[in-house]
Amino acid sequence: MKIEVHNRVDDFNSYRAARVKSLFNAQNGCNFDLSIDADMGDDWNIGVVVGPSGSGKTSIGKVIFGENLIHDYTRGWDADKPIVDCIAPNGDFNEVTGALASVGLGDVPAWLRPFHVLSNGEQFRAGLARVLCEKPERVVMDEFTSVIDRQIARIGSMAFAKSWRRGNPTGKVVLLTPHYDVLDWIQPDWIIDTKTGHFERGCLRRPSFELEIIKTNGSYWKYFKPHYYLKLPMPPAAEYFVGLVNGELACHLAVCPFFTAPGYRATRLVTMPEWQGAGVGTRFLNWVCQYHLDGKGRCGRHLPTYFHTSHPQLVAALRRSQLWIQTSAVLYGGNKERSRNSLRRSHRKKMVPGRNGKIKTLPMDGTGYGGHFRAVQGFKYIGKQS
Repeated sequence: MKIEVHNRVDDFNSYRAARVKSLFNAQNGCNFDLSIDADMGDDWNIGVVVGPSGSGKTSIGKVIFGENLIHDYTRGWDADKPIVDCIAPNGDFNEVTGALASVGLGDVPAWLRPFHVLSNGEQFRAGLARVLCEKPERVVMDEFTSVIDRQIARIGSMAFAKSWRRGNPTGKVVLLTPHYDVLDWIQPDWIIDTKTGHFERGCLRRPSFELEIIKTNGSYWKYFKPHYYLKLPMPPAAEYFVGLVNGELACHLAVCPFFTAPGYRATRLVTMPEWQGAGVGTRFLNWVCQYHLDGKGRCGRHLPTYFHTSHPQLVAALRRSQLWIQTSAVLYGGNKERSRNSLRRSHRKKMVPGRNGKIKTLPMDGTGYGGHFRAVQGFKYIGKQS
């Protein structure tokens, strides 16, 4: 297949245009021609056109499928609805939240905001999530990863490629980007480099990274707290673990005694946005839980770790894992009135009757636990079974 681009516009002869031509010996600026031999075949899922600005990437994107299929990720968003309602509104909720998390937009509060108030990077990732859920047969994504941080770009590229191949195995997407640093992470089936005019087929090898885990104190929580979707006090008697990649903070976890069962309780699991979608969070969680199961935790006891979450993607990941078993599933909020009555009874036991022999009942309208709408599911880490 030969890809040919021939762009033509009027040759202007104004005073300034003529002066530029004379100063720089430029005959004209109206024509652009590009021809590349590209034997892509039909057996591919992801292709990449890479090269500097002005080298013809967008022009190739308009003709590569025989028609202009460049996707505008900024269109089609309702200004009065959160993005979680705008992405595949008739589709599966778990698929939508999974797509958001897989492209690095795992901060739950961002799901509840309309598209126009998101940052440029968040808007781009929301657009990627929508494409993953819509599953088009053919699509072209222009300026891929151009408006996001380079670390997020690399991990987000890997997550997008994995999600595209898994969720849309027969679909074809062409990514147009000026950045060469994402190529290894995407592992495209073919690459067109507009800087050299070369076509190359075959996947690249994805880079690896080392996750360093250290035991620390609660002082690091302030860096992760903005990305945690609950407002809760710090757990009592907790020990803290932090994961680092290349010296940068990547994930956080607190582990404390589980007072209602022989074991530990893991909580405050947070993965930084730039590492969401790379599997770092679950890898980190498994390591810390195995650490305690091996008796390296408090008092050297070989005890399992329990973990509760309402995040749909984490729930799905733990269900798939052979290292975990599910222990509970509360699919609706707790009854706050029952909790309030229990607190009132406990208070009455501690009160001394007054002169009239009666115990004063305290108002507890603002107290009690539960009453939320989170579907909390519990899991127990059992580790590798011999």
